[in-house]
Amino acid sequence: MLAVDDANHHRFQPDMAAGTEPTTTPRVLSVIAFALERLVARNEGLVADSAGLWGQSLNVFHGVRAPTISIPKYLERIYKYTNCSPSCFVVGYVYIDRLLHKHPDSLVISLNVHRLLVTSVMVASKMLDDVHYNNAFFARVGGVSNGELNRLEIEMLFMLDFGVVVSSRVFESYCLYLEKEMLWNGAGHRLEKPILPTSVDQVTEFSVEDTQTSSSPPLMAD
Repeated sequence: MLAVDDANHHRFQPDMAAGTEPTTTPRVLSVIAFALERLVARNEGLVADSAGLWGQSLNVFHGVRAPTISIPKYLERIYKYTNCSPSCFVVGYVYIDRLLHKHPDSLVISLNVHRLLVTSVMVASKMLDDVHYNNAFFARVGGVSNGELNRLEIEMLFMLDFGVVVSSRVFESYCLYLEKEMLWNGAGHRLEKPILPTSVDQVTEFSVEDTQTSSSPPLMAD
């Protein structure tokens, strides 16, 4: 169960090595978090008024209760520990949007948004990044079991009909949309556009056991 308390989030952080600079979070993560928070807030109201009439396609991503960690903090956590490129978060957002278009009667709400995020970003990292962590590591970062994340990955791929290729044109269109979200939010800055790799043929996976233990993320409490 995802349940990291924002107020106590510092208890779960590993000690930084001497001379290591804090991770700078790309602005695109904040914009994606803002867009999803607004979507979740709207959908929570719809759920409250609908008396359970919405579809159940995304129920596999539901937790028993909503995690206490916020969407921005959750995205920051994934970025900090997995070293995913910023492009992975944009493509992960594309996957979630595709799910909603394929299953329009389903809603992204507080019970499923975190699992949707960690699953979609993990799948995107396998498509985009030359080197990426395995499912077990992503599960530890995301606060779910390895078995559950394996199952969620399979469910997402089938729900997308394995449509995980994102063209440069589509990628740019989503970057433009997120940039407009930022401007509408009054930030007054343009979004630094992450670069979509031109080739994803060579993907190397390595095990978390091959990394130094000091770089491992802390476990998220149940």
